[in-house]
Order: sequence, then structure tokens, then C-alpha cells
Amino acid sequence: MTSTAQPHIAPDIAVHRRRDQLDFADDRRLRKNLASGEWTRVTAGSYVLTAEWRRLRPIERHRVLVAEVARRLEPGAVLSHFAAAAEHGIDILGRWPKRVDVMIERATGGRSGGAVRRHALGLEGVECVTFGEHEITTPAQTALDLARTAPFLVAATAVDQAVWAGREGGPLTTIDEMLRLLGSTPRRWGDMRARRVVAWADTGAANPRETQAAHLLRQLGFPASRSQERRVLRSGRLAFGDRYFPEFDHWLEIDGRGKYLSPEFDDDRDPDEIVIDEKNRENEIRREVRGFSRLEATDFDDPRKVYDILTADGLPCSRPRP
Repeated sequence: MTSTAQPHIAPDIAVHRRRDQLDFADDRRLRKNLASGEWTRVTAGSYVLTAEWRRLRPIERHRVLVAEVARRLEPGAVLSHFAAAAEHGIDILGRWPKRVDVMIERATGGRSGGAVRRHALGLEGVECVTFGEHEITTPAQTALDLARTAPFLVAATAVDQAVWAGREGGPLTTIDEMLRLLGSTPRRWGDMRARRVVAWADTGAANPRETQAAHLLRQLGFPASRSQERRVLRSGRLAFGDRYFPEFDHWLEIDGRGKYLSPEFDDDRDPDEIVIDEKNRENEIRREVRGFSRLEATDFDDPRKVYDILTADGLPCSRPRP
């Protein structure tokens, strides 16, 4: 089947390749540049300036790796799993792999090696789009493949990112599309697991940390919550909350990010103005809700800290402290 989804363009970073016979690429100079940290190795024979590499987000770095490895593959390869996720802009929680995922026929017997990780899962019913000389699995197919095989939180973040309604240009796919694909293709290992992940999908989770927060709050026994609460404050300012617990009218901010849209705020604010504006916004919200909490995104790596802060702020929990 075909899809109109278009993979992202590779990040704007200069990649220097030994086979291009650039003047820097003699072995002695190359070793010196790598040893000094001036250059970073993307994959065998491909290098970038370390300063430029560090400016990229992890998903962008993986996209560069995919582009470099794809240049060396025989035409017709099917990029999948994490490689496809990076190209589609489907972010994940945790580290990106060091190899590029490729899906192959079951009978080929190909092995993973070097910079390539091959998945001999068969290509029957696999939805793809063109990717240069190759093909790449569609967003729905990619999210399902990760839901079948990746650790639960990684899988959940991939699915949420694929269906995120707030994405510029709209969601990459829908829950209904993933369920349709699950029901219309030959059964694969992990289908039941994928259905459980899709059942928890949240179209409002804007990033992997928000997905992590939702699942941890549920595991800890806190009341049902929803993402991206929208509220017009008395001043007319539009505020967005990361999580909101409607039963207890409790507002949760994550990472100190003020998700609001208001004409008086623009990109010309200095740091002091930003702090004051955010404090004023928080005070307005506190006057309109029964409970308010603030957590850093990394706090969700520590369940006890999350439990202690939320219960201290008055949010009830049905389970004991972990």
C-alpha cells in the first residue's frame, strides 16, 4: 500500500567522507583530528566537525547516520524501525541505536553486521514509501514495528509521536490507521503487544517525556489525567498544562515550560522578563485551580520523587509510596 507521508530532510551538517579524497583525509591527519576531538566519526569513512555534531538533537544525529549508511546500501533496501522513525520525525525515549535498521525477506538469511541491523521479518503487507534509491516504512508501519519489538516506554513514545495531533502539518498517522494495518496484514510476532501499546496511545503527548509521565502517573496510582489542558485565564492569556487531573482540578507543569500563547509575550524578552512572565502565569493558574504542581522532566526517572511531590501538593494516590 502507498502513503503520502514524506521522510524528513537530513540535518544541515557537512559530512566529510574518506572516499571523496578530501585533503583532510590522510590517515595521520584523520587520526589526529579524531584524537583531539575536533572531528566525530558518524560511521566508517564518514566524519563531521564535533562542534556541529553536538548542536544536533539525538534524533537528528541518527538521521545523519541513516543517510550515510543508506548511501552504501544496494538499491531497494527497506529502511525500518528506528531508522524509519528518525526519518519521519518520530522521537523516542532513551538512546538511539548505533546501527541502521533494514527489513528483509524471511528467506534471504541476511545477517546484521557493521552499521546495519537486518530484520528478517518478511515484506508481505509491509507499507512503504520511496526513499531515494530505497524504500522506507510508513509512519503507521514504523510505529507498529517498534510497538512489537521495542521496550514498552520506547514503543509507547514512538506511537504517541506518530499520532501527535499538535505536530506542524498534522499527525503522521492515526490510531485507526494503525489498527487497520494490524487487522489487514499477516499476523506477526508481537501483534498482541502492539495492540496494548496502541490502546494507551495519547494524541496530545507532545514529546517522549510527556508519554513517560502519563504512564508513570498511571503506574503509581494517581487519578486519571489528560495532556495539554487548555485554559483561557482571567487576563485573557491562553495557558496549556502538561497534565491535568479533572477529578481533582489539579494542574501539573512539567519541565517549567509555560505553554501559553498571548500577544504580550514575544521573542524579544530578556531572561528576567521570562522569569517574571512565567511566575505571573503560574500565579494566575493557581488562582483558578484547586491544586498545582511543578516537576522537571527528569524527575520522572525517579518514581519516589514524583510520588512525594504530588502527594505533598494534595493530589491523592490509590497506591502506597513505591
